[in-house]
Amino acid sequence: MSQDNPALDFSTVIASTVHDMKNSLAMLMQAHSQWMGRLPDSERRSPEQGVIEFEFAHLNGMLVQLLGLYKLGVNQMPLQPAYHELDDFIEAQLAAHQEVFASRGIVATYEVDPLCPLGFFDRELVASVLANTINNAIRYARQSLLISVSDEAGQLMLTINDDGDGYPVEMIERQADYVQGINHSSGSTGLGLYFAGRIAALHQRNGVQGCTRISNGGPLGGGVFSLYLP
Repeated sequence: MSQDNPALDFSTVIASTVHDMKNSLAMLMQAHSQWMGRLPDSERRSPEQGVIEFEFAHLNGMLVQLLGLYKLGVNQMPLQPAYHELDDFIEAQLAAHQEVFASRGIVATYEVDPLCPLGFFDRELVASVLANTINNAIRYARQSLLISVSDEAGQLMLTINDDGDGYPVEMIERQADYVQGINHSSGSTGLGLYFAGRIAALHQRNGVQGCTRISNGGPLGGGVFSLYLP
């Protein structure tokens, strides 16, 4: 390839394509929402509509992750932390998934420790992590999902708990591998955990770095995803 016609960087091509795909998906979601508004209520609550709503959210979440990972790779992911009221923040995340919750018969609730009403973090980045984690929890939850916010050893801890079967034991045992890099030898690429771990690590204060953790149990007995922010 000559200097006058240099080879394209493949990651840049992929990022540009993903960006276009995300815009197309947004237009499709908007058109679908307008079409839904013209349907009788009985048809709007059909199981098929629930599948469509969930897969829309799932696809959008994956595209957001891919764009985020590209920006992280080229150091174009600026951190813009600020103080946020946690009640309002969590309510907004749940509201964005309300139609999927209704279609799946899932009751989603949240609890915020009154001793930590504010959090200091990048709202957009943390929202993207929670959105993807909520989508994952919806896939496996039976009837309930709970988001809790508390303080643990001086760090803000946001936890998403469902009443499903929980994470596979081998995934919990090897969770550090997923955060360090995508491992293709397992059934899951771990992209969601990798993305969440990278976003958490961007948040640093007084030498303490944010992190993530997965486990099983919690108040609902299923999978537990915890995001720690200093």
